[in-house]
Amino acid sequence: MATRRSFLFSSLSIAGLNWLPSFAQSTPAREINVLSLGAIGDGVTLDSPAIQQAIDQISAAGGGRVVVPGGKRFLIGALMLKSNVNFHLADDAVLLASPEAAHYGFKKNRGVINADSAINLSITGTGHVDGQGMKFMGNYSPVHERWEPLPFRPRMFHLIGCKGLEISGISFGHSPEWGLHTLGCEHVLVDGVRVRNYLDVPNCDGMDPDRCRDMEIKNCDLVCADDGIVIKTSQQTGDEDYGVSHNITVSDCSVVCRDSGLKIGTETFGDISKILFERCRIVSGGRGPTITHRQPGNIENVEFRDIDFLAQHHAARWWGWGEAASVTVWPRIKDGKTGSLSNVRFKNVRGVAENSFRIDANPEQPVKNVLLEDCSVEIDRWTQYPGGMFDNRPTRADDPMHEPGGLEKHDTPAFFLRNVQGAVLRNCSASWGVHHADYFSYALEAEHVTGLKLENFKGKSARPGLPATLIR
Repeated sequence: MATRRSFLFSSLSIAGLNWLPSFAQSTPAREINVLSLGAIGDGVTLDSPAIQQAIDQISAAGGGRVVVPGGKRFLIGALMLKSNVNFHLADDAVLLASPEAAHYGFKKNRGVINADSAINLSITGTGHVDGQGMKFMGNYSPVHERWEPLPFRPRMFHLIGCKGLEISGISFGHSPEWGLHTLGCEHVLVDGVRVRNYLDVPNCDGMDPDRCRDMEIKNCDLVCADDGIVIKTSQQTGDEDYGVSHNITVSDCSVVCRDSGLKIGTETFGDISKILFERCRIVSGGRGPTITHRQPGNIENVEFRDIDFLAQHHAARWWGWGEAASVTVWPRIKDGKTGSLSNVRFKNVRGVAENSFRIDANPEQPVKNVLLEDCSVEIDRWTQYPGGMFDNRPTRADDPMHEPGGLEKHDTPAFFLRNVQGAVLRNCSASWGVHHADYFSYALEAEHVTGLKLENFKGKSARPGLPATLIR
């Protein structure tokens, strides 16, 4: 615990926040086992009132630990965690999300496990939170390869405006909607969390850091439909200001998903800066590393470093057309505007994909200052879904460049850059797998790219008679 706390508080002390001394002191050695307040743990009785009572008592007493013991299954509606509480899921304890909408009564929070402006909050242990996602689903579509959600479905975690937040060791799965949503939180550590969601339940992102600052996600293992780990700045409503996304590191994580494994966007209403993804593996996804910029926020200083990926097609309703990487800047709505995207770096990013390593922008808002260094991609085909498309979703339906629904007919070069100002490809290579498609094309295609520098670029075209590179 001391090591994790040192991470949380080192940045706090630098910031000079005057509440640090009282916050950083050891919490009182107080502990409540939820069974002592009437929780049953039979998986049938609603235990959230007893568990909430334990949380309230510990927080009111100045802090301590709420223990959810192992060997039992606790049915819960929404819980509200509070300041100075260590919410501890011991051993093999299981929390089961109730499917009844009446058991979720918080107006602002939308999760099974919630917090609002909590300070010095931790969620620890080796227990599990089961969202019982199938109880929130309606019909299954074999064409779209996904379930259609019922009108009500909660998120797993909805933690708002917390400072000094640690989530470590636990697992969760079968999410009805988003998994771990942290909104407007500061000084956050997520360490060693295991996620096992369904791969055919939509909108079940693994982790969504949203307008967070000074955050570290590491050693996590995720299986989920939609995006794996996605950093965003969602649209704000009302008078709340949850700030920007800044100084977030994601390291040593593994992702299996249907959309983007590691992503920034789609919601980019506020600024996003100083983001690092490193030493991560996208075991399988609809896209490799991704930036989907669709709103007025400005994005800068993003680096993907030491990333392995496998990117493949899925059914058309799942965003992502098997791109090795996907960096796109397009307005989402008619007359919409995007902010800038600058200083994007890919270093030692490598893998196999069914579509291009792509950096592509609206001509009115080109991407600025791009570096690809020691990056390699092999383009191959192994799924049965149609190819020969770029996936620009979500984007406005009236854009003449795009097919209805946000797809663009295009051949498949290994690397593709369009509307970029300042691009360096250093020690990059392109190759082709054993299953060629007739729309496979150039090793590199660049269109409206200024300041393009190729340093030791290696690759041949996919077909005889085509040059290795097409630059126009």
